[in-house]
Amino acid sequence: QVQLVESGGGSVQAGGSLRLSCAASGYTFSRYCVGWFRRAPGKEREGVAIIDRDGSTIYANSVKGRFTISQDNAKNTLDLQMNSLKPEDTGMYYCAAEYTYRGYCWFVDSIFDYWGQGTQVTVSS
Repeated sequence: QVQLVESGGGSVQAGGSLRLSCAASGYTFSRYCVGWFRRAPGKEREGVAIIDRDGSTIYANSVKGRFTISQDNAKNTLDLQMNSLKPEDTGMYYCAAEYTYRGYCWFVDSIFDYWGQGTQVTVSS
């Protein structure tokens, strides 16, 4: 059974940094399209960053240049380094992964079959 567990969330002031990590059991991140999504209060869930199995990455325009998604194959974790955080980055952050490789990797919820429970990020001004 696949389980994804996020960690690393917290409260920071604007301009600060956080590093999120997603640990998987029963799953190997490097074989699939995987990524990070977030849900801000009162808003729909949105894609933040995704990484395909060839290592290519896609970022939401709102986080480009500030966030970096990466995989640690030795630890089998999916990480999200978040720098220059803004209050609008506040939300619940979710790790997501697909069950089978579909041949494309994009910010479409239906691609992703497995979701973590989320980790809260709060950025104060």
